Amino acid sequence: MKTAQVVMETGNQAAALAVKSARVDVVPGYPITPQTSIMEAIAAMVESGELHARFIPVEGEHSAMAAAVAASAAGARVFTATSANGLLYMHEVLHMAAGGRLPVVMVNVNRGIFAPWTLWADHQDSFAQRDTGWIQYHCSSNQEVFNTILQAYRVAEQINIPVMVNYDGFAISHCLMPLTLPPQEDIDRFLPPHEPEWRLAPAHPSSFSNVTNAPEYAPFRQMLSEDILAAIPLVKEAAREYQQITGMWDGDTIDTYRLEDAEVVAFAINSMAAELRLTVDILRDQGIKAGLLRPRLVVPFPAEDIIAALPPNAQVMVLDRNYNFGHPGGILAAELKSVLFGRRNDITVKNRVMGIGGIDLSRRFMAAEIRAMMDDNA
Repeated sequence: MKTAQVVMETGNQAAALAVKSARVDVVPGYPITPQTSIMEAIAAMVESGELHARFIPVEGEHSAMAAAVAASAAGARVFTATSANGLLYMHEVLHMAAGGRLPVVMVNVNRGIFAPWTLWADHQDSFAQRDTGWIQYHCSSNQEVFNTILQAYRVAEQINIPVMVNYDGFAISHCLMPLTLPPQEDIDRFLPPHEPEWRLAPAHPSSFSNVTNAPEYAPFRQMLSEDILAAIPLVKEAAREYQQITGMWDGDTIDTYRLEDAEVVAFAINSMAAELRLTVDILRDQGIKAGLLRPRLVVPFPAEDIIAALPPNAQVMVLDRNYNFGHPGGILAAELKSVLFGRRNDITVKNRVMGIGGIDLSRRFMAAEIRAMMDDNA
């Protein structure tokens, strides 16, 4: 019986190793900082024979997603990755992947979008794609990146909806952390070969993504909307089964820290949420009963789990690394307020936007910001 292997790897290398472990068939790729090293690693694996897949270098991100859609429609297990403006360039074809009910898995390495240009992280890129019909995970460590990509395939192929796995550029993508690699036979138990119920095949002619009239179009859109919400139990099931097989747990739709008796709750995603664990400890040492609630799943938004997890009468301090243009504050705060409205009137929500374009968010800085928010009566 083989045992798990522990290595030191970057977040991007963790993503590439997860793709290898998932035994992906087709990888269309185009480079963009800070995602490029994922595609470099996968291309090297294909060239060396470590990964038995077709790597397709394309001329841009729109073509990368178009190739991913075509390969998935033909029955392949497909992966691609991008960042920032590359994700925006894919926007049109993201809708086709979701509306076509294709289980593509894609990594987006979060990076701010122009203008002006930046290479550093915030979350405007992935949040700008919330309405494309993709499920969205957000990760806070290299290990979680590896585990979540495998879980994403499990969910995508069960419900035929594409999944985007997001994590912060440089803070995770290029930082070394210990990474536990489960034995391949355990991963194969968790993620068996992809066997789609339908595929494009010359032996069985069929059509895909045809023009429709309103009576045909509307039910397809309604079905997609309902099925995205129906993905939440599958996310939970995938997380539990992955834990049973590998012993590793990241949380399912949410992750919490010192939340049970918290009076002040920090609410954030990605690497800033990992740093907030240390912020919570600082605030506890200062006599403030603080805790953390981190959504791992942003689309669909895990409303019921959040509502159930928040302690009574808590002040929730939402730290957004994005702007909700046209509204004050950020997108996470707006999403949270919408699910609390009329159901948890005991909860107070306050919000600040910070860390835009990669500004460093240290534990002490965020502790000071949370204390300032507590004193703010607005």
